[in-house]
Amino acid sequence: MKTDVVIIGAGAVGCAIARELSKYRVKVTVVDMRDDIGGNASKSNSAIIHTGYDAKPGTLESQLVVAANPMYDQLTKDLDVPFKRIGAILPAFNEEQFAQLPAIKEKAFLNRVYDVEYLSREELLEREPELNPEVLGGLYIPRESIIDPFILVQALAENAYENGVNFLLNTKVTDIRVRDGAVREVVTSGGVIETDFIVNAAALYCDEIAAMVGKADYKVVARRGQFYILDKNTSCKVNHIVLPIPTKITKGKLMTPTIHGNMLVGPTAEDLQDKLDASTTTEGLESIYEDVRKMIPRVNVRDTVTQYSGLRPNRNPEGLQVDVYNDLKGYLNLSGVRSTGLTLSVAMGKYATEKLKEIGCELRLKDNFKKTRRGIPRFHELNTEQKEALILENPLYGNVICRCETITEGEILDAIHRPLGAKTVDAVKRRVRAGMGRCQGGFCGPKVIEILAREWKIPVEEVNKNLKGSNMVVGKNK
Repeated sequence: MKTDVVIIGAGAVGCAIARELSKYRVKVTVVDMRDDIGGNASKSNSAIIHTGYDAKPGTLESQLVVAANPMYDQLTKDLDVPFKRIGAILPAFNEEQFAQLPAIKEKAFLNRVYDVEYLSREELLEREPELNPEVLGGLYIPRESIIDPFILVQALAENAYENGVNFLLNTKVTDIRVRDGAVREVVTSGGVIETDFIVNAAALYCDEIAAMVGKADYKVVARRGQFYILDKNTSCKVNHIVLPIPTKITKGKLMTPTIHGNMLVGPTAEDLQDKLDASTTTEGLESIYEDVRKMIPRVNVRDTVTQYSGLRPNRNPEGLQVDVYNDLKGYLNLSGVRSTGLTLSVAMGKYATEKLKEIGCELRLKDNFKKTRRGIPRFHELNTEQKEALILENPLYGNVICRCETITEGEILDAIHRPLGAKTVDAVKRRVRAGMGRCQGGFCGPKVIEILAREWKIPVEEVNKNLKGSNMVVGKNK
């Protein structure tokens, strides 16, 4: 197989770069070892689109996050991605925290985030009645926003695919071959790919990819973040993203609405050597409760629907880096993409594309780029007239499979048969939320397995939860 550009990693950053490159007359192949796009670090964030108010001024991270935030208004319309600008508040509950507010506001100004404002105690409690009444005051960051990170990554990938990008999933990169000071081939579990340019967007594994070409002058460890997801009907809700005063290590444990109406509480920040340890711990979950209830005393973690953890890449030495090398032609290395990676991904798409031009990749714009993508109809959000019209067009939209989230068979079939369609139970869940409700798939899980088996024409025993070997059914019991 031969291609012009290989992108290693199908997370938010890799898919955003792929979409940007799909605007040009160039052959692009995205390779990822997982079963689905966005299946690793891109699901390990707080689903927030940041403004960059608290980034380190003058850094590439600050530059890209600040540039990316305003891009989401049009992008989410073009790609049909759920997105809301709900704003964030940063409350101070003691004199020490209150004394930090001017420095945080000054940092926001240095990052050119000029719309951060002070709020008095009374103004904060009016906006968020569930706040600890001991609050002294705080900051309001109006453009902090929430998004569905799964749908964002899928939308970027689907749009790139429709514009000619090739995706190889369940395909692990095992080596990179260099000849005469230039990258020549990417060796994978699925075969060898000839290429002139490589973009390393492998997130947690970017140091291992860099080592294949002798450029691993840094290490990446997994930073585990544990979360609670609370029921939509929880007794305590917030209207904004409620953020703690940040520390040097972490932005802290927050509480925020999700785009679909649940409450998200967390995360922890634990550095691990094991890049596969996505377990939750009693200690981690208890620390979330202890910290968040200092801000929101009535937070009710007993209303949890599920707890989960995700792994974010933590670079040592730290800092977002986009590197090219005089002694290695055609190689672009991305490292240090942290929790703001989801936000900055769309700006990184443009930045990395310009870097590829600088190192010799010839890019000529297409005249037939398709900038829009039709999302899966969200049946439960439609009014009665729209639902009736959809069922008339396709009766399977009248067959509810997931009762908790009101997800229909029509939506699941769309998730399976659209570009880069779902082949596993988790892939269906990420696209249409079947299994994300109160019962966590207890009712709809078997039905989703049956639909996947039927549509892909495989035995139910071959349907996986996610990666190969994660079979959901092992055989019949009667």
